[in-house]
Amino acid sequence: MDRDRLLATTPLAAAVLWGGMYVVSKWGFDAVPPLTLVFLRVALGALALYPIVRLTTPARSFTRPEWRRLAGLAGWLTAALSTQFVGTELTNASYGSLLTVSTPVFILALGVTALDERLTRHKAGGTLLAAAGTLAVLSGGGGPGGAVRSFTTGTALGVCLLLVSSLCFAAFTVFGKPLVRRYSALEIVTYATVLSVPLFGLLVPLDVVWRPAAFASVSLTLPVVGTVLYLGLLSTAAAWYCWYKGMEYADASSVGVFFFAQPVVGILLGVALLGESIGPGFFLGGALLAAGVYVVTHADESSDGP
Repeated sequence: MDRDRLLATTPLAAAVLWGGMYVVSKWGFDAVPPLTLVFLRVALGALALYPIVRLTTPARSFTRPEWRRLAGLAGWLTAALSTQFVGTELTNASYGSLLTVSTPVFILALGVTALDERLTRHKAGGTLLAAAGTLAVLSGGGGPGGAVRSFTTGTALGVCLLLVSSLCFAAFTVFGKPLVRRYSALEIVTYATVLSVPLFGLLVPLDVVWRPAAFASVSLTLPVVGTVLYLGLLSTAAAWYCWYKGMEYADASSVGVFFFAQPVVGILLGVALLGESIGPGFFLGGALLAAGVYVVTHADESSDGP
């Protein structure tokens, strides 16, 4: 039981890796057009995952419905990342951090409606508590914490795209759960990633039209190479595996709460590596977030009704 509970927290590792993207972005994120960058990220992630699956798991003969479900996951993934990168391009990283809060809420709602997961008072209350904590962190931290203060600077289209991204990533999380139950997190995230590569590739020409100057001026500097490697190997291959691994041991709605840790980690890394500052709201929000995560991860022990 203790081992299962520990493995159910592996999505926290994914949130830590995603939080690191904030610092990485300072080291070259803006040098590559968004759709090209996301294609490179996913292609590298697929190249890292596929050989591992072939070496460590038996050959599979997926049924047609299972292939359709995997293709659906690839579609949700493509929609989630492309809208996230373009939405951030149209607004700023602060908006992306702020609207991250909506992802676990979407996961909770889809888990209950699509997978018939139980909506206990502990899950609902813990998710709301963690959301409040994350908002407090963002209002009182450095780096992406400027989201609340700069809320008037973005564009409506960018905000809408970021919300669509949150919903699509929630769908990628929830609709992968039935396949994870039958096979494994490693296999499902690998095949979904591989199938999404050509879909992301189809979007790259849009960068040529949208930002021809930026596309033509891309250079392979050390920060750019480091950014792509971090995004592909850590934020994609490692993080997506950790995210799905948690669903082998917990409901999707319980896994979703770990997503709240992403902006917190981003702010802490900004303080440690970029010399940014934090305010008292960060510490209050961090305490609320930790309390909310604790409540949700212990929800299954509760006897409260749906």
